[in-house]
Amino acid sequence: MKNVTLSADDDLIEQARLVAKAQRRTLNAAFREWLEHFAGKSGSARDFDSLMKRLKHVNAGRRFTRDEANER
Repeated sequence: MKNVTLSADDDLIEQARLVAKAQRRTLNAAFREWLEHFAGKSGSARDFDSLMKRLKHVNAGRRFTRDEANER
């Protein structure tokens, strides 16, 4: 893995760190995810996995029955 040095406004970096912390991840991890999307290397499975990681803290309040889950 390569290291990259970037320049950005101090306040912007601090805001980004706070957002990453609120999402329970590092700024470095958030940047890697952005870079994958920017480079066009994200696939549907990777997008799904990323979404599930970001939403793992969500609690729906109850479990759905199989019939409810498959209802259309």
